[in-house]
Amino acid sequence: MTNPSEQQPYYRALIRKMFVTIITVSFLPVFLVSATIFYQFRTSYREKIFAHLNEMVQKHTTNIDKFLMNKLSDIRYLSRSAGFNNLSSEAFLQKTLTIMQQEYGAVFVDLGVIDEQGKQVAYAGPYPLGKADYADADWFQKAMNSQHVISEVFLGLRGVPHFIIAVRNSRDGRPWILRATIDFEAFNSLVAKIRVGETGFAFIINRQGIFQTNPIFNVIPNKDLYMSIFQQKTDFGKQDEVRITEQVDASGKKNIYVGSLLKNGDWLLIYQQNSADAFSKLNQTQAFSIIIFILGGIGIVTMAFVLSGRMVNRIAVTDSEKEMLNQQVIETGKLASVGELTAGIAHEINNPIAIMVEEAGWMQDLLEEEEFQACKNFAEFKRALAQIKTQGTRCKDITYKLLSFARKTDSRIQDIQANDLIADLVSLSDQRGKYSMVEIHSQMAEHLPLLRLSVSELQQVFLNLINNAIDSMDRKGGKLFISTRREDRHVVVEMADTGSGISEANLPRIFDPFFTTKPVGKGTGLGLAICYGIIRKMGGEIKVHSTLNVGTTFTVYLPIPEESLPPEPAVPAIDS
Repeated sequence: MTNPSEQQPYYRALIRKMFVTIITVSFLPVFLVSATIFYQFRTSYREKIFAHLNEMVQKHTTNIDKFLMNKLSDIRYLSRSAGFNNLSSEAFLQKTLTIMQQEYGAVFVDLGVIDEQGKQVAYAGPYPLGKADYADADWFQKAMNSQHVISEVFLGLRGVPHFIIAVRNSRDGRPWILRATIDFEAFNSLVAKIRVGETGFAFIINRQGIFQTNPIFNVIPNKDLYMSIFQQKTDFGKQDEVRITEQVDASGKKNIYVGSLLKNGDWLLIYQQNSADAFSKLNQTQAFSIIIFILGGIGIVTMAFVLSGRMVNRIAVTDSEKEMLNQQVIETGKLASVGELTAGIAHEINNPIAIMVEEAGWMQDLLEEEEFQACKNFAEFKRALAQIKTQGTRCKDITYKLLSFARKTDSRIQDIQANDLIADLVSLSDQRGKYSMVEIHSQMAEHLPLLRLSVSELQQVFLNLINNAIDSMDRKGGKLFISTRREDRHVVVEMADTGSGISEANLPRIFDPFFTTKPVGKGTGLGLAICYGIIRKMGGEIKVHSTLNVGTTFTVYLPIPEESLPPEPAVPAIDS
């Protein structure tokens, strides 16, 4: 048998290989499918978020541009319809401002009329700017060179953020300008209300990177990023197109930047949101998926470890059983050789015993003559010859039964009388029982039906049970009771001994292969397992009842052939 210490490295390597194989086969498809699904989901989710932000920024860009254009149209209409003469009157201008504020709210802060020199000739509003000079103002110079202008946000003479909408007109060939100041808070609120999530907000910058609105959060300026959108203006194609990028800011946080040009490309509406906030649902789903994947991975690893260990243990047990079976095959071969040898010896002994019995008969015939009858030892001679004949006949009977048992090794089905088979086996085991101080008592029921079974296999079962019973009473003696009876569709053979018994813990395992309670070297643990298999194959059943230090009873149920069973009573028909 292979040394277990030599087998251990083999089994450990086998466990590792099976473990790796199970992990690979289980993990690889799961990983590929999960990665593909997650990639598709992540791409789709990001596209959905970007599409939403694109639509939102584009919508607000349109609204802000529409706001500026509407105010510009209002000032342009006022300039053309009222004319310089009316507007240069501060009373008229103040009345007009009041009407506009009532109509549009506090969007228009003040109105002013400026001549070609930059002098404000009429003013209506809350600030003392009646004679203000705007000749050097950037918005004035631009207005003199174009029909209208919307200025940058600046502090100016009033010291608060604002921007100007100015419209140039002419009177008698001389230009003049009507300007209106737009309330910064009203304009700023258009941008401030652009909010998404916890970190999403918007602001407007000009081409110099100067804020035109107040961001609601502290923003670390990223002029290079903002200017890159201006520089790539041609990428937009149309004025209302939106550009989206994702970059890391100066603080190390990854942000989404959505940019859209407005006011004819002079301003840039920037929407900014932290990527973690924008993709919070995606990140939660990703974290949840990773947790499930890890838990599933742990389950797969555990299953692979346990399964590979169990499978290899089973292989190890099977290998061990195979080795033991090989040993049993060898032992069986030896027993077969011994059986053949026994059969040969029995045959050889039969011949001289037959001659001895015949000679004893001849001598007995001689003693019948008158000359020997007068001998004073005649009676002793006759007794001795009768004893020789009796014992010779007994030896012949024993060798005949031994020879018969040794030669019946096939499993052919034939008719068997259970009582006769058991009687032969009892006679064969009687001498061993006497040697072990075991009394064998038989109680056979009469008129048992014939069984159609294998003689050799049934001999093997009963002989094994008899030998086990004798072994359990070895050296201390006891009694073995063998009985037969009929129960319903079975012939029942019961063997009860007064031996050492079987413990309750071992009783459920006695029919397991290689399980034995005998000392090492005394038993293989295959006898009862083989008996159990033979009886089950015959369609019968074998049961055991045992009490420790009291004894053991084996009950064998053998099926009676159908033709030997009495016919079932007919069921009377019920008239309808």
